Amino acid sequence: MTKSGNVSHGAESAFVPLWKTLVPWTVAVVILVFLPHVLAANSTITIMSQMAITIIFALSYNMLLGQAGMLSFGHAIYLGFGGFMCIHVMNHLQAAGIPIPLPFLPLFAGLFSMAMAMVIGSFSTRRSGVVFAMISLGVVELVTTYSIIGYSFFQGGGVGGDRTLGVPFFGVEFLRQIEIYYLISFWLVLCVGLMYLFTQTPMGRMANAVRDNPERAEFLGYSARWVRFISFCAAGFFAGVAGGLFALNYELATAENLSVQASGTILMIAFLGGVGFFYGPILGAIVFTLLQTVLSLHTDLWQLYVGVLFLATVMFFPSGLAGVLMMHISAVRTHGVNSLRGPYLKTVGPAVIGTLGVCALVELIFHSRHIARGGQEMTLFWITFQTATPAPWLIAAVIAIGGIWTAKRTAPDLLQRWQAKQH
Repeated sequence: MTKSGNVSHGAESAFVPLWKTLVPWTVAVVILVFLPHVLAANSTITIMSQMAITIIFALSYNMLLGQAGMLSFGHAIYLGFGGFMCIHVMNHLQAAGIPIPLPFLPLFAGLFSMAMAMVIGSFSTRRSGVVFAMISLGVVELVTTYSIIGYSFFQGGGVGGDRTLGVPFFGVEFLRQIEIYYLISFWLVLCVGLMYLFTQTPMGRMANAVRDNPERAEFLGYSARWVRFISFCAAGFFAGVAGGLFALNYELATAENLSVQASGTILMIAFLGGVGFFYGPILGAIVFTLLQTVLSLHTDLWQLYVGVLFLATVMFFPSGLAGVLMMHISAVRTHGVNSLRGPYLKTVGPAVIGTLGVCALVELIFHSRHIARGGQEMTLFWITFQTATPAPWLIAAVIAIGGIWTAKRTAPDLLQRWQAKQH
């Protein structure tokens, strides 16, 4: 997969043998097919379904920010539009007895969201930069407010349905979670493939050019506004498909998917994974979904940790997780990993331990502030202890200070090794 911010690199990738291009896609399809049989729990399958929906949504946002350079604070409204339309279409088809199977409903959701993107994009894409971002923020606030008072479409902010009442698709009634998972996986592969192909088209390349230098694109005869408009509509379509899949998965469409918070979340996911790379939002969606679903089961402060991770990524690794992975490619190709193994263990190991110590202190403070009278017992990292005693506090403080101090002391050696590998 190519780096979306590099046009020349994409041109060079056309000479890559076809089998090298197909290998990652084949591996991804095999994983999607067989992973539910390895992790057979319904809760795990539900997490994977949510992860797949988030990947589509994050990649659609990357079409705006990573490809065309449009910072949007209202991209979630197309997710919400798609969800509401999908539920309405499903309920209408069931009531009218029209034999359209469930797997086709995300297409209606995507088309409706694209139509709404055409309306909104007709005036919002006339400008770029901060002006476009402020317009998107104003639009999402208007839509969110109208979703509460507009009953005909939003019905007070929530619409439900029953996907099992529709026409069976080759005998599949989508009663089990694994059946809806495979439906979502099919749309995931289709949407990711189409979005990747979009990056390879002349329009995708021009979106990169408009992002980097709109004046030069205009000088070459291309309309920067129309390039932004087409990218905006395409992103709206795929966001609508994600919204339709969300509605089918949970059999519910709510106004929460239209909010500024949902738009901010997908912005964070895209930055966390790396907006400069096509597969960056995929990594961000996987990591965020795991943190949201798994970490939230163990602590009420999971949003705090996700926020800190996002800030650390933006400050120290602005290219995201994908950028961190790409940094190591040169070391792997030159067989320099062995020389970096020692500095990594000396720096990253203590840093992780120190971070766990800081998290333990945060959890202790939160527990002591919110416990009921007489409830000093706490379980942290599978260890049960009394928070009233000073021992847990001292141990957590020593681990936090010692780990961070050790990592800070050994970090210059790691940086020196990295700089030596770059020359």
